Amino acid sequence: MGIIVQKFGGTSVANTERIKNVARRIIKTKKSGKKVVAVLSAPSGMTDDLIRRAKEISPVPHERELDMLLSTGEQTSIALLAMAIHELGETAISLNASQVGIFTDKAHTKAKIRSINSHKIKKELDAGKIVIVAGFQGITEDLDITTLGRGGSDTTGVALGVALDAEEIEIYTDVEGVYTADPRIVEDAKKIDLISYEEMLELAGAGAKVLHLRSVELAAKYGMKIHLRSSFEECVGTLVKEEDDTMEKAVVRGIGHSKKEAKITIVGVPDKPGIAARIFQKIASENINVDIIIQNLGTNGRNDISFTLGVDEVEKAKKVSEELQKELNALDVKCDENIAKISIVGVGMKSHPGVAAIMFEALAKAEINIEMISTSEVKIACVIKEEKLEEAVKILHKSFKLEKGGLRLEEK
Repeated sequence: MGIIVQKFGGTSVANTERIKNVARRIIKTKKSGKKVVAVLSAPSGMTDDLIRRAKEISPVPHERELDMLLSTGEQTSIALLAMAIHELGETAISLNASQVGIFTDKAHTKAKIRSINSHKIKKELDAGKIVIVAGFQGITEDLDITTLGRGGSDTTGVALGVALDAEEIEIYTDVEGVYTADPRIVEDAKKIDLISYEEMLELAGAGAKVLHLRSVELAAKYGMKIHLRSSFEECVGTLVKEEDDTMEKAVVRGIGHSKKEAKITIVGVPDKPGIAARIFQKIASENINVDIIIQNLGTNGRNDISFTLGVDEVEKAKKVSEELQKELNALDVKCDENIAKISIVGVGMKSHPGVAAIMFEALAKAEINIEMISTSEVKIACVIKEEKLEEAVKILHKSFKLEKGGLRLEEK
């Protein structure tokens, strides 16, 4: 009897009726002859509410205590689902990270899983129970509670799938799969049936909220396929797997975007070797994740260094940058939270030159200014003003003919 790991997002367990719906779906899977491990997020909106309450106490909450608070959301979900399954006549048990043994490092609010003790889960599965595990959370060796960052329940699901050698990992959300763009912005966005780990990594990093970035990294490392499905529809979703030849036919597979971005610029930094290393070593020491970095050549032996990051880390990053300004005798620190990131992604870009030119020309025609650029083999990302984001997404989706299956460069 094989093991199936099913992860359900916050919208899937947002209210009583949806929790009952999840219970029925899980029981159906068990009755098909599978052992089921369910991983749950907090009910939709609960984590945001807990963060809001924490920030009413402190603008920058103590991270250990914030993890203690946030972990309660998932425990609410798993207990209620276990009750719903019992009510339907099946046996279930809910387990938090401590009870399972999901061990992480000590990086509060963005911890990484180091190991999972699968003994307890296997024992309960062998006893015929449905096992329900709290996503998003872990424990350190000192038994402190940690959380894995927003969307971290996906990572819990994949990590458990790997630890249990599961047949399949199913991740259920409020959408039917991965789309060529956000369908709330682009009406004719198309669902992608198959997508490579590399493309999904870049889309997740570009702001696509369908899958947590680290969950894709983990799945790719162990070759674990992920089936993205809708909690509300009985349909085939998107399969995330290794790259194959069919994925290279379209130059661009999808458009990713993120509004929750900010840019910090340290103005007038001395133009000397080792200065950039000093800046980003200090930022890294504060556990701040930086995305795009650009250095502008200034005058009189000084440069401006800009970097982007998530808005949730702005206050901490501003404080560090102001400390660096004083240490380096820089001129100023500026922060812009009115920016967004837009990215085009596709493995076909590896073998097709001219993709960047199409992107830049399309944005230029719409008079959308590009502030920063970052590239990889399968992605080109641009930082633009937030108020131009939705227009840019629509323009690029049309420019690369994604509503028709994607542009081939010979079609230009």
